[in-house]
Amino acid sequence: MVEKILKKYFPMIRTKQEVLTEISRKPSLDALYRSWSPDQQKDFLDFCTGVKGCKMLYDTFFKQVMNPDIHPERLEKFLSLLLKKRVKILQVLPNESRMAAEDSLLAMDIVVKLEDGSIANIEMQKIGYAFPGQRSSCYSADLLLRQYQRVKTDKKSRQISFSYRFIKDVYTVILFENSPDECKDIPDRYIHYGKTKFDTGLAVHMPQEYVYVPLDIFREILHNRGIKSELDAWLTFLCEDAPEMIELLIRQYPEFQELYNEVYRLCGNMEDIMGCFSEALQEMDKNTVQYMIEEQQAQIEEQKGQIEEQQVQLKEKDSQIEKQLAQIEEQKGQIEELKRKAAAMAD
Repeated sequence: MVEKILKKYFPMIRTKQEVLTEISRKPSLDALYRSWSPDQQKDFLDFCTGVKGCKMLYDTFFKQVMNPDIHPERLEKFLSLLLKKRVKILQVLPNESRMAAEDSLLAMDIVVKLEDGSIANIEMQKIGYAFPGQRSSCYSADLLLRQYQRVKTDKKSRQISFSYRFIKDVYTVILFENSPDECKDIPDRYIHYGKTKFDTGLAVHMPQEYVYVPLDIFREILHNRGIKSELDAWLTFLCEDAPEMIELLIRQYPEFQELYNEVYRLCGNMEDIMGCFSEALQEMDKNTVQYMIEEQQAQIEEQKGQIEEQQVQLKEKDSQIEKQLAQIEEQKGQIEELKRKAAAMAD
């Protein structure tokens, strides 16, 4: 059985009956469990009992394992591999976006200041939202503005004149569990690096950089060719919940066993783990509703555009009809004139 694969690495994993028995002992937990759909109940039992691994992109699990306040070396290692440069976290910054009041989905997940003064925002997105370029540009713009204001205030307090040369790079890293259509159009690439460049080769440094990681595409490639690098190992850890793949990861990179241990120890507290799972479900529901709203708004805009185009076409047709009617009237007049001439000639 697949449960035994993970059980041999994580003996604290409980059986389905043990989990259900503990839930049934507390009315509040039993009521919460019964409020979930059958599929949600199955998902919960699957990762608690080792049928599947824990979903590391769940906010609670990710921040438990990758919390830069507790384990900065983990996030440093991941970012170093992803950004292709040595990363040292100097400070963890507040993750509230200035735009969060207008759009709760703009609340940032993990924001850190690096040793060289640059800032990195690491986002987990479960849904491939529409307009990913516009959305990530807003994240990046917010990071840049926050840095500008913080640096300006700091220099002023130290009586140093502000200069734009003090502004460092801002990295917007987005991990997509389900990638947007734009990523699906390139099915053989699972990391996309982007920044502004001039077509003439003008050597002006633009500080905003982006990294898209469509993990669903990575999983497809992973299943075909296996784990080929340390960065692959980290991405496997973040997105893969199949016991066989988790076992492969631990065999190739044993250091990940301790990270899984932390999560399974968290699963030992039934109240905490059910609360975390419930919060994740609520967040997914909220995000799904927001996604549906955006999709419908996009459809409405598209339909408006089609209607406006049709109206323009109708106006053009009306104009053509009016011209044709005018030509007909003109031709009728010419015919009447010819008839009069013909009658005159007959007399």
